[in-house]
Amino acid sequence: MPDHLHLTRAAAIKHLAQAVQGTGRAYAEGRNTDRGSGAEPSTTVLSPYLRRRLLLEEEVIDAALTVHGVQGAGKFVEEVFWRSYFKGHLETHSSVWTDYLRLVEESRIRLATQSGMRRVYEDAVAGRTGIDGFDHWGRELVENGWLHNHARMWFASIWIFTLRLPWALGAEFFMRHLLDGDPASNTLSWRWVAGLQTRGKNYVARAENIRRYTEGRFSPEALDENPVPIEEEVLHRTVPLPAPDPLPSGEVALLLHLDDLQPETLPLGDARVTKVGGLLVHAPGVVGAVRRADEAAMADALARAAAHFGCPVGKATEGWNDGLPVITAWAPVGPSAGSLPRNCARVRRQWDDLVWPHATRGYFQVRKAIPAILERRATA
Repeated sequence: MPDHLHLTRAAAIKHLAQAVQGTGRAYAEGRNTDRGSGAEPSTTVLSPYLRRRLLLEEEVIDAALTVHGVQGAGKFVEEVFWRSYFKGHLETHSSVWTDYLRLVEESRIRLATQSGMRRVYEDAVAGRTGIDGFDHWGRELVENGWLHNHARMWFASIWIFTLRLPWALGAEFFMRHLLDGDPASNTLSWRWVAGLQTRGKNYVARAENIRRYTEGRFSPEALDENPVPIEEEVLHRTVPLPAPDPLPSGEVALLLHLDDLQPETLPLGDARVTKVGGLLVHAPGVVGAVRRADEAAMADALARAAAHFGCPVGKATEGWNDGLPVITAWAPVGPSAGSLPRNCARVRRQWDDLVWPHATRGYFQVRKAIPAILERRATA
């Protein structure tokens, strides 16, 4: 994780230019290795920018393909598509999000009434369980707002199957601290580790795997390496993907939110933006570092919007739009979507329209469609 992560569009472009060199064979061969917070990362660390769309998925993929070609950048391209898959899947299974929020509240009640569970939870988030690696990752998350992806999987598996803590509390712990905390990726990744996302297929943290991919830094003992996947009674049915809203023409007010902070590339049709407001809605309970990162990203987006549209910008307070029709980028299921004003027109990007219809079941549907998606986007 960079020591000084600047969440601006300019910093994102600069970081992409540097990171793209590592999106080829080196990424495919080394991405699973967690070398520790003081070492050169084995991943690109582009996710804080992608989460807020300071970088778009397609521009990151295009950069990797330009440098490494289809074969060389194939693994990296798939990982970017995983992010879009998660968003599309949660969009067509929105009850997963509401169920997660319900489980967090229920688990909080259990923490208040069950002292044994509360002690285990408090030790887990403070990094004092005595489990080698796990405690380090918990402290790293709190201190740096970041964890290597493989460490996130190990941590979640140990949290769920060795410590027997509710998966939703672990997902909430991540969302409170991760600088790239994404409602879809985080929630569905924790569900996948638990065996809920792909029913009956959980992820198991094994001591040998941890030793290997931390290059011997950690060697935990007494892990549950034969856990039973979690089951749930709730059936999350697929709901149709809503159609984009028709866009008004003429003067409009543009509402920015944390899921899309690249207003200058939004497809706005005949609308003419004369006011811009920023809607800053954090995930519940996020810490100060994440709040500051969100605020910096929003401030940068508002400044760019002012320069691009040549109009006043500010916070989206009561009456900010002066009676103008409000348009906004599509907010995927999550805190921003739940806070959008009624009767605003939501603009969905071509990328989401191409990927999300394939995300109704497992990732394989999306993976199979990658060549066609890239070709359709290139010829559109």
